[in-house]
Amino acid sequence: MARKIEGFPAVYDDRARVLILGSMPSVTSLDRTQYYGHPQNHFWPIMGRIFGAGLELEYEQRLRILVRHRVALWDVAHRCHREQSADATMRGVEPNAIPALVEKCRQLRAIFLNGRKAEDLFRRLVLPDLGERGPALVVRYLPSTSPANAGMKLSDKLRAWRIVSKYTGDRDGG
Repeated sequence: MARKIEGFPAVYDDRARVLILGSMPSVTSLDRTQYYGHPQNHFWPIMGRIFGAGLELEYEQRLRILVRHRVALWDVAHRCHREQSADATMRGVEPNAIPALVEKCRQLRAIFLNGRKAEDLFRRLVLPDLGERGPALVVRYLPSTSPANAGMKLSDKLRAWRIVSKYTGDRDGG
């Protein structure tokens, strides 16, 4: 049975150059009150390799490192109905105020979409409302870091995700 869920606030400061958007936190992430909180999600191991924000660090420290590297985190969905953690069951999606965040972060250069569901929701519910800033931003799908994307190896995901550092001003992403 689908239950109504609500995501987390954005993690950012006004100097952000990159915005990483997921679809909606998993049940485990919601229970832990942490972005990408499922222990088998590859997001933090990837951020560890690129920015030094790996799982060996406390959650708040990882967030500070991303912000220091000008990376913002959020989800496309603010609220929705969903069965367990299955993106395919998301209904009644209310998007986050991403256009307002884009306006606040005037140095933003790129938006990376973590998985196909985030990409679909962003293109349908957010992109039309970005106004004049929209065409100036790089908007790119990246393979989902979710454990549901088990068909792709961590090394292949990492290879794809290294592009994020190109837009933060970091040299090559480690």
